Amino acid sequence: MTKPRLDTDPLLRELEPVAAANLERHYGLAKEWMPHEYVPWSRGRDFDTEPYQPTDSGLSDIAQTAFEVNLLTEDNLPSYHYEIATRFGRDSAWGEWVHRWTAEEGRHAMVMRDYLLVTRGVDPDGLERARMQQMQTGYNADEKTPASTMAYVSFQELATRISHRNTGAFTQDPVAEKLMTRIAADENLHMIFYRDLVAAALELDPSTMVCAIADELMGFQMPGTGIADFNRKAKIIAKAGIYDLRIHHDEVLWPILRKWNYFELEGLDADAEAARTKVSEFLGLLDTMAKSYEDRKAARAARETELVQA
Repeated sequence: MTKPRLDTDPLLRELEPVAAANLERHYGLAKEWMPHEYVPWSRGRDFDTEPYQPTDSGLSDIAQTAFEVNLLTEDNLPSYHYEIATRFGRDSAWGEWVHRWTAEEGRHAMVMRDYLLVTRGVDPDGLERARMQQMQTGYNADEKTPASTMAYVSFQELATRISHRNTGAFTQDPVAEKLMTRIAADENLHMIFYRDLVAAALELDPSTMVCAIADELMGFQMPGTGIADFNRKAKIIAKAGIYDLRIHHDEVLWPILRKWNYFELEGLDADAEAARTKVSEFLGLLDTMAKSYEDRKAARAARETELVQA
């Protein structure tokens, strides 16, 4: 029989009281909401009598792409549950959190799919085939330690919150925006849970956590990277300003690093100091890349304006 994670990972054992306190805070902050109340059921029609047509969708092509990527990302919940249960275990507050998190996340794919099907926002056949492929691909966190997992999900939950929120706004559909804003609120509380655990871990073992944060920040990939044709779709989403390098740099990485006082921490060992230097250099490079992209985007917009005015 596999030993409980608390018996095999000293950091998880030391953080267990923090996890318990954060879980109680989460229960106090989380608001009960009903997915069915966010779906415009009166707009629904039977697909067997009225087959889907591309003209049925009220969403733009870009909004459809963003919505699909967000939904297919959420669809992989069984894999995510397995990964965090494997890292954190099923005991004590850690196990209670794993199950609570999974229950809350389960609403997200449910309500997004209901919205898209009722409003005929996307091709239902294509969406189902993509879901099957995505879930059969699954998600593999490789050899992430609990420390690395906490660092990764801190960034990932915030990135997902922003992606959901911006997708809802981009649709220009008040129903979709309300729905995605509600989902984003869940993601924000999940981010706070993990972010504050990392803050506590930095006090317990700063050098280990600084290295883990560096690895996850510099190697960061969204959990939806396994989606078919993900790179092309990510470029479409970035070009639309829903989620791009500037957002990732300014609204995800830096706010969390500041919250952790990442660059002010003292007493680090040589490896951690070197890792932190690499993070600083990486952030500078990311900022340069974002600025270059913004300049190209502005130049392209200027040329298009000139052509319209000519």
